Amino acid sequence: LYVTSAEGDPAYRDPPAGLRAFHVGLGTVRTAFFASLDVDVLVMTMPDLHTMHIKRSPHPVHYCYLNHSMVSTHMVYRPAAFDHFDSMLCVGPHHVEEIRKREALHGLPAKRLFEHGYGRLDTILAHSHTGPLAHAPRQPGQILVAPSWGANSLLELHGAAAIQPFIDAGFRVVLRPHPQTRRLNPRVIDEIVSRYAGEARFSLDENGDAHASLAESDIMVSDWSGAALEFAFGLERPVIFVDVPRKVLDPDYESLGIEPLEARIRSEIGAVVAPPDLASLGSIAQDMMADIGNWQLATRAARERWIFNVGRSGSAGAECLMSLLEQASTPTQ
Repeated sequence: LYVTSAEGDPAYRDPPAGLRAFHVGLGTVRTAFFASLDVDVLVMTMPDLHTMHIKRSPHPVHYCYLNHSMVSTHMVYRPAAFDHFDSMLCVGPHHVEEIRKREALHGLPAKRLFEHGYGRLDTILAHSHTGPLAHAPRQPGQILVAPSWGANSLLELHGAAAIQPFIDAGFRVVLRPHPQTRRLNPRVIDEIVSRYAGEARFSLDENGDAHASLAESDIMVSDWSGAALEFAFGLERPVIFVDVPRKVLDPDYESLGIEPLEARIRSEIGAVVAPPDLASLGSIAQDMMADIGNWQLATRAARERWIFNVGRSGSAGAECLMSLLEQASTPTQ
């Protein structure tokens, strides 16, 4: 059974064979649905179970969390975002380390932690060319500007200053703003689009499917967006990180004593640029293009180090869920 709050969800509109899909909306019906749910295993991609309006059922449901990002669990999520799950499908060893440390610090029951991986990464790997792109002579490379959203995001803090250096250096630039930026602060996007209305090497991509702009770009520019990891690990190409303030939803995240993956991995898969140095973005990208083969090796090595079951997370996840179902169906002694 598949339940979604999004009426346009592809798995609801056109469910694959063997899947029964239901739309429960966003209101009180959804809250009531979860409060009375009686199933063996529930897999959720939404954190904050039982800490907000979605509560655990009084029935003996096993709650399993499926990560929808490769980033760490303890900085960009609320403090108790995962405390009330019974198990987690972990993307990599960083998730195992973080969850176990939080359980020890706060005396929480031990969850079942599975070595899963990341499905979207596997999809990118299966449908994209990895490594450097081939360019015709004198054809410029392409930069994908794909930041996160919010008051401290790259677009909202610096706008066109994060784009112009690439134009000046001869690159093509694709701006892919986060959907939340369009919803909450569309003026930022509209001002940039207006500024580059006559620039042939600039384009805006707000397509719901990000695959084309990802696959056709040589370098990504981002801030703290989890999409940067998808780009580096999925395409084996480097990222330029502009060092804007961190996105922090857990002000006590440093108590774990573990640097979040999205912070410590930046120097492994790209370059970190301070905001006062934005004028150097073009030259940094040119240097990356000249050394693109070594960046491919670096991003590939980082992927193998940090991600479980690369290329086979789907079958690995299915095995995990089947083991949970078998456990649920076994009579207790």
